[in-house]
Amino acid sequence: MSAPERIPARRVSAGAMSAELLAEGELTVRGRIREASNAALYCTVSHQGREAACIYKPVAGERPLWDFPDGTLAQREVAAYAVSEATGWGLVPPTVLRDGPYGEGMCQLWIEVTPESELLALVDAEEPEPGWKAIGFAEVGEGRTALLVHADDERLRRMSVLDAVINNADRKGGHLLPAAEGRLYGIDHGVTFNAENKLRTLLWGWAGEPLTGEAVDVLKGLKESLVESGTLAATLTALITAAELDAVRARVDALLSSAKHPEPSGEWPSIPWPPV
Repeated sequence: MSAPERIPARRVSAGAMSAELLAEGELTVRGRIREASNAALYCTVSHQGREAACIYKPVAGERPLWDFPDGTLAQREVAAYAVSEATGWGLVPPTVLRDGPYGEGMCQLWIEVTPESELLALVDAEEPEPGWKAIGFAEVGEGRTALLVHADDERLRRMSVLDAVINNADRKGGHLLPAAEGRLYGIDHGVTFNAENKLRTLLWGWAGEPLTGEAVDVLKGLKESLVESGTLAATLTALITAAELDAVRARVDALLSSAKHPEPSGEWPSIPWPPV
């Protein structure tokens, strides 16, 4: 994803005060992200001498989805950010729900992608090389197939755990943004939190493998914050349905019980299309 134009601005990091800037700053629309399936506007947001680039997705520009009939995509994006923050991993850019030029919508800090080694690759082999995890075989034309792999990268592994918790139905390669200082962010979380299991992702490389000790500790923290009086539960109650919140709790419990990364159910396609 690229901006329609370069906007000179004093960049604000994806850390402290970014959410405040997004929530309280003045939004100025600069262009539209044309490849997005729903309305996605590239903006600048300014407040008290600070300015940053951001994405604004108004609810009015969302296309209805039959299998996600409750709430809005914007609310789900904000809910994904809330869960990401609760993990302490910071895998989702600061995201808020706010009013804008075209009504209420999701506003998310724009992340500048930095060049780095590949996270995904197609290889002419039966097995991945060291440092890579197999996703599956893909057709590459003329009756040929190649092995689709992703990096054996701790950042991706954390992302796979987050996706399992929020039930991400659309983790594509283009939704993974390597950023400065070795950070990795995930974006486009509008189709998450369904009460039914809809996990579709490219990050199946650890399927069935034991969760890391770090992941188990994070999941235990989420479990504590998801009790009725918990901070995360209070935040999510305003964004998703009661049934969806119960499903989040159930997924966290299931992950802790198995202590393993989930595996594809085989009941539906486990990889989103197109994958990138």
